[in-house]
Amino acid sequence: MTSPSHVEAILRQELARGDVALAGVAPVLTHLLAGTGQSLVSDSIVAHMRGMLGNIAEQMLQAQLEGSDNAHRSVRAEPAQVDALSQRLVGSTIVLSHVYALSVEAHFANTLEETASIDPVLSPLLQELIASEQEETAEIAMAAMAAQARFMQAQRRMNLPLAELPSELFHQVLSIWRRFSSDVAPDVLSRAEAAMRDRHKEASSRLGLLGRLVSSMKGAVHAALSIDHAGISLFASAISSATRQPRELAVLACHEGQIARLALTLRGAGVKPQEVARQIALIHPEMTLPEGFEELSERQALSMLGSARGASQSARQA
Repeated sequence: MTSPSHVEAILRQELARGDVALAGVAPVLTHLLAGTGQSLVSDSIVAHMRGMLGNIAEQMLQAQLEGSDNAHRSVRAEPAQVDALSQRLVGSTIVLSHVYALSVEAHFANTLEETASIDPVLSPLLQELIASEQEETAEIAMAAMAAQARFMQAQRRMNLPLAELPSELFHQVLSIWRRFSSDVAPDVLSRAEAAMRDRHKEASSRLGLLGRLVSSMKGAVHAALSIDHAGISLFASAISSATRQPRELAVLACHEGQIARLALTLRGAGVKPQEVARQIALIHPEMTLPEGFEELSERQALSMLGSARGASQSARQA
């Protein structure tokens, strides 16, 4: 019989490998996105990221044009300017990490539809929540479904509306845009920024709605800790809330090479070992949990995740 300490050692080793892989994502993507015409850019996730970054840049430059005194709404931002600002956005790790996680999320949503017949917009759990007798929950669920439909459509177009950015990220891209457009008249920049801020309502964004929906479920949130029942998007928000991890990490935990993180995240959220094994098999049929995993407690799983995050942050600051 495998001892608990041996299981922990195996999982810690796999988690460390996963952390190394995640740490290397940003530099690699920066290199790919900064290049033009490279064969490696045929990768669909990198292509989606490039499209989203370009779309963010175009929206900000369009708002800048419309903030001009002699603005003509029919005038479009110059492609060269859009490309230049897009490259500035590539230089931000926080921006890059977010659009990468969104690309992975959409990829998994489409994969689950193909392999498990889970609708990427209307998962079984979301259907149940829409039919809830709790009026507030039903309303939020309906709004979340509409927002998820817009997200999947935007992903197909490789777009990312500014209004969908989390507040921290929204402020980051505005700061990058302001530095990029430092030679533009201050009053033009102020009008453009005011217009963009006026349209940005985090609570009504897709991620804001999913977060509110998870909160409204209260004790029933455990139902959202099943990928095939909740769908990847609601699952990621629920698991993030349950383990106090960034939502992006919850999404990336489903990626190949991050099985230890996913297993520990599920276990740390209170999911039974047998169900953890089922969830792993759902998205990675060829993967198995180490012998003795069933002896791992929720507290141990959370402690290991916390240690990994701390080590990762220390490494980035060094």
